[in-house]
Amino acid sequence: MDALKKRITDDMKAAMKGGEKARLGVIRMILAAIKQVEVDERIELSDERIILVLDKMLKQRRESIKQFRDANRNDLAEIEEAEVLVIQDFLPQPLSDAEIDGMVADAIAEVGATSVKDMGGVMALLKPQMQGRADMANVSARIKACFIA
Repeated sequence: MDALKKRITDDMKAAMKGGEKARLGVIRMILAAIKQVEVDERIELSDERIILVLDKMLKQRRESIKQFRDANRNDLAEIEEAEVLVIQDFLPQPLSDAEIDGMVADAIAEVGATSVKDMGGVMALLKPQMQGRADMANVSARIKACFIA
């Protein structure tokens, strides 16, 4: 068992013992999502693939939060925000704005990008480095800003 999956399982046991029902529910949801991919693809997920699953879950929560806020359902948005915090516990340390800007600038230089048309190459270079550590929609907006400014 990979280290990340073991850590998630250990946290589930700790949440059970500690009576943390909300955290336990989110951790079970995470393990179910991991198990679903493992069953569908008939493989055991590596830490990198688990991070992709967690990143997808985070993106779904962020979209839900926005929709709930737009619909004035702050009660549901708060539940999603609590889930985001638990999911983020298992992801690598997020990148700072300065780190993201530096990596974007380096990638643009490395690819030799000169316009928005070259954005795909820049994103392809950055995605593996930033997966689980930055909101890729935010990164995409920062790349566009470099060409528009």
